[in-house]
Amino acid sequence: MAIQILILIAGLLLVVKGADFLVDGATSIARKAGISEFVIGLTIVGFGTSCPELVVSLTGAFAGNSDISIGNVVGSNICNTLLILGLTALISPIAITSSNRKRDIPVTVAATLLLILVGMKHSLFGLGDHDGISRLEAAFFLLMMAAYLYMCFRYDDGADNDDIPQKTQKLPVALLFAAGGLAGLIAGGQLFVNSATAIAKSLGVSDKFIAITILAVGTSLPELATCVVAAAKHKGQMALGNILGSNVFNILLILGCAGVVCPLDLSGMNFVDMGVMLAGVLVVLIGAFTWKKNLLDRVEASMLLLLEAGYLTWLFMTI
Repeated sequence: MAIQILILIAGLLLVVKGADFLVDGATSIARKAGISEFVIGLTIVGFGTSCPELVVSLTGAFAGNSDISIGNVVGSNICNTLLILGLTALISPIAITSSNRKRDIPVTVAATLLLILVGMKHSLFGLGDHDGISRLEAAFFLLMMAAYLYMCFRYDDGADNDDIPQKTQKLPVALLFAAGGLAGLIAGGQLFVNSATAIAKSLGVSDKFIAITILAVGTSLPELATCVVAAAKHKGQMALGNILGSNVFNILLILGCAGVVCPLDLSGMNFVDMGVMLAGVLVVLIGAFTWKKNLLDRVEASMLLLLEAGYLTWLFMTI
């Protein structure tokens, strides 16, 4: 047990340092390539920090364990929106652009609704024999992911780069920083997940509980570290792009890939899990159109964190 705790701490330290390198490198790439911080956060950072979820969910799919695949994605999205985005906005309120309001936040809400409506079609509409995602539905998820990425790059104008400070990093150095930071995030996250899972299994908790709490939080460590560092460096758009991008990647890409490998069974999920996941993105959507329309401020951040605290309390009470 003591060795596993030491490995867990080492993984956490590696994640934190990797996040620092990744944010610096990605910021330089955005400025030099004329791509907005948001799109860099959505693609390079968002996909990169979702790699642990991809590995865990595909591993679960190959093993035929849908609870791991689905629980990891649902738990990660809840953690991303409620805990990570809440903490990030609490540290430094995040500016919301017109594209965020009209495209990116609604797409995140739509992807979440798509998962609920398709994945829980038996419980909601009585369709099929059980709740789940077929190979055909998973392929549709992948098609939607490709369309969203095309739309982001097609209509990106690099507008939020005006406030990026000039950096001395040359492009090769920036690429090296980004790649090294991403490698540190993934390796550190994997160390954390492995050690935390070993500790949890020794305590005798279920696969679903491990997936939706320990694995979800562990695989979301890259997002947490990256967003906190981005907030501290006043890179709010990169943090927002990372969270929204990771959530969309988790649903459309990761569940799409896992579902193509093996049809996914969602019968282990319930309406509380799905409802909390949807509530988090709805808070962000409502916050984008009310009060200070161009800012995700500390009021919305507090609401997200309260939702996370309530959900975790419910989980521990129903073990």
